[in-house]
Amino acid sequence: MDFEVWLTLLLASIAISVSPGAGAVVSMNYGIKYGLKKSYSAIFGLQAGLLAQTFIVVIGLGAIIAKSVLVFNIVKWVGVAYLVYLGLSKIFEKVELVEQSEQIKSYDAKKAFLTATFINLTNPKATVFLVAFIPQFLNPSESLWLQFAIIGLTLCVVDIFVMTGYSSMASKLKFLIKDVKAMKIQNRITGMFLILAAVFMSTAKRS
Repeated sequence: MDFEVWLTLLLASIAISVSPGAGAVVSMNYGIKYGLKKSYSAIFGLQAGLLAQTFIVVIGLGAIIAKSVLVFNIVKWVGVAYLVYLGLSKIFEKVELVEQSEQIKSYDAKKAFLTATFINLTNPKATVFLVAFIPQFLNPSESLWLQFAIIGLTLCVVDIFVMTGYSSMASKLKFLIKDVKAMKIQNRITGMFLILAAVFMSTAKRS
């Protein structure tokens, strides 16, 4: 892959990653609740989902999802339902004022990783986007698998930095979890953004 092509890919990846979405909401939620360091389980989970999406595109399933109404809608509505479930769970979550040490003990790295992975994995809009996005940077005369690796790695590394930024910014507001009213507001805002992300996902159509 030529450097000029890769630079264009890098700039496009930054623009894509910075655009607010479910991933940003998840990163910020973990940042404000547990701090930047512990948010990395969720951030890397998002990347696992992104890599899986890229692999799906590579083996051609992305094209099937883009062309098949049934498959596309199944994936779309599973993702929508999951985001709505997460959003409602946050909105109606019972809020209790706990010590910082107890808050940290409630952290489950495996759950954070799997939840974030599933969020990205069930976003058909991202799959359809990748189907249209990836071919723009491919050179048929070069190794396709090497190019896919470069594209996937670039997307993930950029997203890790951007999600780290979102989480770090949110972690500066950790003082909010020391007030029950503020915690309820934070949960409701997070829940509403997750549901809003679900609404946007539900509007995804085959291109």
